[in-house]
Amino acid sequence: MSKWELTGDQLSQVMATLANPHRLRVLAALTRGRNYVSRLARELEISRPLLQVHLRRLTDAGLVAATLELSADGKAMKYYEVVPFNIHLTPDTVAAAARTLALDGAVSGDVEPNP
Repeated sequence: MSKWELTGDQLSQVMATLANPHRLRVLAALTRGRNYVSRLARELEISRPLLQVHLRRLTDAGLVAATLELSADGKAMKYYEVVPFNIHLTPDTVAAAARTLALDGAVSGDVEPNP
């Protein structure tokens, strides 16, 4: 997918996900190629449980994909890789996305008060 057309809720989720410096580092490391949790944790010098939290958020946002594979010795290994994306932010694309926000994602002032 070369260009995403995101709803307001999806854009909000992606932006919140990318706002974390640890997740930016994880995403940057995965641009060098797919990797599995143990090796990636060693490269980034963070714990595997913390890395898995960040990978889950990146996966939920659609920025990273995971595949489960068996190694030669029969061990299950979960590999992660970046999902190609291109998010082009302009005032117009933000406005279009904002029009699709779910009511619970509305920013104060977005909803007219009841008369």
